[in-house]
Amino acid sequence: MDLKRLTIGTFNLYNLNEPGLPIYTGNGWTQAEYDLKIAWTARMIGRLRPDVFGFQELWHADSVRRALAVAGLEADYDLLAPPDATGGKIVCAAIVRKGLLTGAPRWIVQFPEKFVLKSSGDDPQTPAISVNIRSFSRPVLHFTIKPHSRHEDVHLYVCHFKSKGPTQIGREDWFRAEREVYSKHSLGLGAAISTIRRTAEAAALRFILSEQMKGSRTGVIVLGDINDGQHSNTVNILTEQPNFLVGDSLGGGDSALYTAQTLQEYRNTRDVYYTHVFKDIMESLDHILVSEEFYDNSRRRIWIFDGMTVDNDHLNVDDHKLDGTNDHGVICAAFKYRPIKAEAREIVEDDV
Repeated sequence: MDLKRLTIGTFNLYNLNEPGLPIYTGNGWTQAEYDLKIAWTARMIGRLRPDVFGFQELWHADSVRRALAVAGLEADYDLLAPPDATGGKIVCAAIVRKGLLTGAPRWIVQFPEKFVLKSSGDDPQTPAISVNIRSFSRPVLHFTIKPHSRHEDVHLYVCHFKSKGPTQIGREDWFRAEREVYSKHSLGLGAAISTIRRTAEAAALRFILSEQMKGSRTGVIVLGDINDGQHSNTVNILTEQPNFLVGDSLGGGDSALYTAQTLQEYRNTRDVYYTHVFKDIMESLDHILVSEEFYDNSRRRIWIFDGMTVDNDHLNVDDHKLDGTNDHGVICAAFKYRPIKAEAREIVEDDV
């Protein structure tokens, strides 16, 4: 399969589970609520139809199968969901257009063995620090596709990092032992714990990406609910904060990632990208990050950015049970197959 245009989307399914099964935030969906969710999810998939859709907050694989059936697209996609996606926990998943998938998907639970977050301090005033988190809250889905036969497989990672909501610490032994002391600090401490966990997850995925990307010509796409904004430290860890808009095809970082949000902003006169609303604050929590093989000005470009859509009108509804919508925007990015000319690349690389 040699695609001329590759489309990638990310879609938080908002606790999509079979009716009657419990979820972490309540008793789950009634049959009527579930039917609305399936209908809306099917409409989104059917209207956008990307080559790859990464999912977060899926509980039961059968629910995605049902949405594909309602959309009439069962025969068009391979569903990637872990064998234990049977309603008992939240997983990352994906659908991939038939003929694109290569190899078997895997879900990364544990942080890399050599991954360390520990320091004695980098100046005399800095105290020691040690973070002992060893696994992802939501296992990261890793799989490969071959959108064009002339080039290597593209590696995709679907992730869902810890939310910015404060971690609930009221059940902790240390909290209950001195409730009077800690009760006034529960929000601040809980938010700090969530931030540390999310930062560790971003750093662990960055560790995996660097191992794969440095010194290679492997195309990589990271997509998902990162639960932080475009310029947050979480996203900066993942992307390595590369430079944009380097002319004459001199750009591109060996292990850098480029946000589709920024690529879109260079084509717009105004930024209207948001994927989540909390306390009337509009934020971009869902992202598509691409390696230099998908960056317009890279000397090693294979695909060129061809625009991005953000479906977020449904975020104007506060109660998503009423219409089956979710609480995140759905984003899709497109890339045209347009490798930089070989002779130009050779000249550039000889000059570097």
